Amino acid sequence: MTIAIFRTMFRRDIAGVRREIEAYPDDESLWKAVPGFPNVGGTLALHLAGNLRHFFGAILGKDGSVRDRDAEFARRTVSRAEVLNSLDDALAAVEKTLAKMDDLDLQLPYPEPIAKRKVNTGVFLTHLAVHLAYHLGQLDYHRRVASKDERGIDAVSVRELPELA
Repeated sequence: MTIAIFRTMFRRDIAGVRREIEAYPDDESLWKAVPGFPNVGGTLALHLAGNLRHFFGAILGKDGSVRDRDAEFARRTVSRAEVLNSLDDALAAVEKTLAKMDDLDLQLPYPEPIAKRKVNTGVFLTHLAVHLAYHLGQLDYHRRVASKDERGIDAVSVRELPELA
């Protein structure tokens, strides 16, 4: 993978999370508990935003942001506008950090141990991209069930991939 590919994938999937949040009919449905779903849509979005701000902004970008992971899972009734602002902050952290990196940085060890292990930065960014997509799928299903709107919104769109010239 290259920095350009990571930039494309993170932009696309964060935009997909935004579309999902915007597709909820109201703030309440974002927080509606659904049997069999361990997390509601708002929790998933706050977790993704916190995760990206931490691993891109705080660790790679050294931007001074501080993560409160417990709050990502404990907060409730946060407005869609606030959730969307958190996603915007996450995208900004991803963009700013990737702008400072080049493809050679992907071969370096990630600057913080992951599960008490040293991992390659490119491998860890791939993990973060997969983690984002995994939760985006959960968010899509939660929205459909919680809102009783079964329509898809093209959250993971191939049309957002760069076309070859």
